Amino acid sequence: MKKGSGLTVYAIFYLIFLYAPIAILPVFAFNNSQVVAFPLKGFTTQWFGEMWADTNLRSALLRSLVIALTSATSATILGLFAARASVRYNFPGKTPAMGLIMLPMVLPDIVIAMSLLILLLSLSVPLSMLTIIMGHVLLCMPFAVAILTSAFQSLDKSLEEAALDLGETRAATFRLIILPLVMPGIIASFLICFTISIDEFVLANFLGSGKPVLSVYIFGQFRFPAKVPSMLALGTLLVLFSIILLAFAEYMRRRGIAKAGGKDSGGFL
Repeated sequence: MKKGSGLTVYAIFYLIFLYAPIAILPVFAFNNSQVVAFPLKGFTTQWFGEMWADTNLRSALLRSLVIALTSATSATILGLFAARASVRYNFPGKTPAMGLIMLPMVLPDIVIAMSLLILLLSLSVPLSMLTIIMGHVLLCMPFAVAILTSAFQSLDKSLEEAALDLGETRAATFRLIILPLVMPGIIASFLICFTISIDEFVLANFLGSGKPVLSVYIFGQFRFPAKVPSMLALGTLLVLFSIILLAFAEYMRRRGIAKAGGKDSGGFL
């Protein structure tokens, strides 16, 4: 057996296990049958039409887009300042503070959801889109900080020092020098946070009001067999959309590192 062949076999089986269920989505989304089973009955785009004709689905999609855009923007802005402080400054409690910021990345979503729900109910805060946004910002912050920290670490500090020596203020240096250089990282952070928010289910289910977001609505529709094909059609579009966003975010991340003259130490793709 050639050296490394075992690893190749493992990688193939891993990819099949991971992506085979996703690959089945478009197969049944275009299948001319309400029954999700083989053999296939023929090709149709009927389920995509039924999906778009569902007014409740469109309302859930609109709510999810508002939540995802707001959450991604908020998490990216907060992550920008946290990453900047982490890379540029030393202050008491820096390590534990950054550890707490990154903690939601490893905590189970159900733990975060229950904790936030108990806190909000104890404060008599009504559940709404705003409470979902709060949960999603908390969930997305570690990813934003991780991406933006990499962007700041790849910067050449001499550029900032040269601007300060020439008489620019720190605020002007950040706006004119630093911000343009880390802009690809900012865009990558926003896109990753947007994808996380729009796909998230547990916090949206716990912290939402009676009006469901897209992920909760999809889950509820699977109780009705007649609705399953149109949900598979929607899932196909969401997978395609997520792949495009992730690929663009990774492109922007690598572009930012190359622009700053840094070395790429890894990424999403």
